[in-house]
Amino acid sequence: MNNIPKVKIGVVAVSRDCFPESLSVTRRKALAAAYASKFNAEDIYECPICIVESEIHMKQALADIKAAGCNALCVYLGNFGPEISETMLAQQFDGPVMFCAAAEENVGTLSDDRGDAYCGMLNASYNLKLRGVKAYIPEYPVGDAEECAEMINEFIPIARALVGIKSLKIISFGPRPLNFLACNAPIYQLYQLGIEIEENSELDLFEAFNKHENDKRIPDVVKDMENELGEGNKKPEVLEKLAQYELTLLDWVEEHKGSKEYVAIAGKCWPAFQTQFGFVPCYVNSRLTGRGIPVSCEVDIYGCLSEYIGACVSNDAVTLLDINNSVPKDMYKASIQGKFDYTLKDTFMGFHCGNTCSTKLTACSMKYQKIMARSLPIEVTNGTLEGDIIPGDITFFRLQSTSDAKLRAYVANGEVLPVATQSFGSIGVFAIPEMGRFYRHVLIEDNYPHHGAVAFGHHGKALFEVFKYLGVEKIGYNQPKSLPYPTENPFA
Repeated sequence: MNNIPKVKIGVVAVSRDCFPESLSVTRRKALAAAYASKFNAEDIYECPICIVESEIHMKQALADIKAAGCNALCVYLGNFGPEISETMLAQQFDGPVMFCAAAEENVGTLSDDRGDAYCGMLNASYNLKLRGVKAYIPEYPVGDAEECAEMINEFIPIARALVGIKSLKIISFGPRPLNFLACNAPIYQLYQLGIEIEENSELDLFEAFNKHENDKRIPDVVKDMENELGEGNKKPEVLEKLAQYELTLLDWVEEHKGSKEYVAIAGKCWPAFQTQFGFVPCYVNSRLTGRGIPVSCEVDIYGCLSEYIGACVSNDAVTLLDINNSVPKDMYKASIQGKFDYTLKDTFMGFHCGNTCSTKLTACSMKYQKIMARSLPIEVTNGTLEGDIIPGDITFFRLQSTSDAKLRAYVANGEVLPVATQSFGSIGVFAIPEMGRFYRHVLIEDNYPHHGAVAFGHHGKALFEVFKYLGVEKIGYNQPKSLPYPTENPFA
């Protein structure tokens, strides 16, 4: 995946000066060895320069991990730890931070080598709050070397998303289509997250597209498209224009990235797009998203941000779908009931015109956009990538700003069922436990738009932590029946 950060976590051990420094040194070395034995040793850097006991040590450690190229930090309490200097380290480090602590290894340590890090974690969390410093603290942050290695590994996708967000530019081409107020939200919170946004007119994009006519690179891109589509290349006549458009977007990204390192795009795709460009951009959007450059439809700025977060967390292609239509009862009875442990209300169909990466479809075909072709000539609606989405685990989620510029989010783990959709577009039959209640009391009640981001695999745990770290106060999820929603009618 391009356009996704590579995370390197600096592991800095700390020690209170009334505890043996050797205790933290030994435990840090054991932690690093445990990580290397189970995961990629290059993901972490064991800071050897000192054990942090004072502010002077803190400055030395900070300089060392920066010189080593670390963009994330793990503060490891090998014993009780110095609450001031360890939290100052987190405060002065420019990147995501986690804290974890060493458990006592055995009964033999309790006399002379007891570390008391269980207690020290309380003081660390208190001091982080005093300083207004954000940090990721695992659900149970105390463990032996192997357990703390697991915690650090779970931090990697969280850190990858946080690093990416901080150096992200969203490029939009608008305005949004008429009657898509749901895709409009204040951009204030983007700046609070450290994101830059460049808003352009679709006329700017059209001008750039025309300048790419007869670009010498077009034949190579067409050939690559042909190889990808294979027998699904049902509209070869439109590939040259699609290649021209792809090059336009890629060049725009490179020329407009500016001070940022990563990019996501909120694109305009209708209603004037087809008649002026002569195609729909869905297939190109799918190709860029497959490379780690998410492209949302209908100028959905928070949609493309959600996609980018999902790409960072999963380190894989994502998609953006309408939470679109119910599963017909006859389809449910024929293909789901008795075969899967879901009620009809747990299921729905996620759809978009043709924006999902070919690697996430069971089979793909280049076709025309059926909805748009109801009012336009078919030849200007060519360019969708149609196919059923591959079955397997997914996470449905979204980060959104409210109209009064407050951040909220939702996350739900589920799956795409191996059920033929018998429909059009990029589409799948989705199942999420208690989806009906989640739909009513989170998606509707909290005024979320119709677009949801989809990550492939169960990534709810990491996404939930990313949203917490970003300061999202209300994170919705699909609550079990035993846990009613505040707005749920107890008499229903």
